[in-house]
Amino acid sequence: MNDFGLKVRMAIVGSILFGFYLLGGFVFAAAFGAPLYLVLGVGIVVVPAIQYKLGRWMAVRSVGAEDMPESGQYQEIHHMTETLCDRMGLETKPRLMVADMGVPNAFATGRKGAGIVVVSTELIRLLERDELEGVIAHELAHINNRDVITMVLGQSIGMIVSYAVFFVVRGMGENNIGSFVLAYVASIAANFLVMLFVMAISRYREYVADADAREAIGAGDPLARALEKISRGAEGRESRIDDSVSALCILNTDRSLLQQVLSTHPPTEKRIARLRN
Repeated sequence: MNDFGLKVRMAIVGSILFGFYLLGGFVFAAAFGAPLYLVLGVGIVVVPAIQYKLGRWMAVRSVGAEDMPESGQYQEIHHMTETLCDRMGLETKPRLMVADMGVPNAFATGRKGAGIVVVSTELIRLLERDELEGVIAHELAHINNRDVITMVLGQSIGMIVSYAVFFVVRGMGENNIGSFVLAYVASIAANFLVMLFVMAISRYREYVADADAREAIGAGDPLARALEKISRGAEGRESRIDDSVSALCILNTDRSLLQQVLSTHPPTEKRIARLRN
């Protein structure tokens, strides 16, 4: 990762998330009478590890992804990816998978040495070679920058804080349905607060991945054209991508009002303008 701005943002948000995590640990330790070091140790090692493994598995499974054969029509994509890995300093080529997502899209998950790039069949049919190269370079940049792990850890901490708030509010109230509903709403609000910080990184990391892809392929226009085609190609189609996976995709094709307000991606028009400047 060469972008200083992304490093700073990840460090700041990581520190804030760790503060939320400590707060959640204190709550659980007090609630169950367990040693704080044990709660924090289990939480910081076990929960994120499970979330990371499970999240990667669920992301791939949710779209029905299958391994991309290294021969036939996909041979050129494998060769393209190997070349890009050399240019971008990735020693291990990520596992390539293909899926019918209903819309043209792609996403990356995992970490360096154990990354996965999933490309939709719709995207492969839609894009020209140089445009597809730009998309794959973008996804490789996410793995190279380690920002996927930050997103997963943020979701883990959001879950921990959400449960902690639920137990606190539930314990302060009476044992009735009203107290349960209040605790549930408070837990959702707490998780939302944590995810606000994660979303701030999510939007910026897309700009950085775009810039890294432009550098890797030597021009920004192919990726800009790809984003235009993906945006138009998703219109009128029913997406099979879960909301949690949409945050990892190169373009979030969900155009609902809530998604526009709490977008995990910057406006496509701004991304295209940056790539062409």
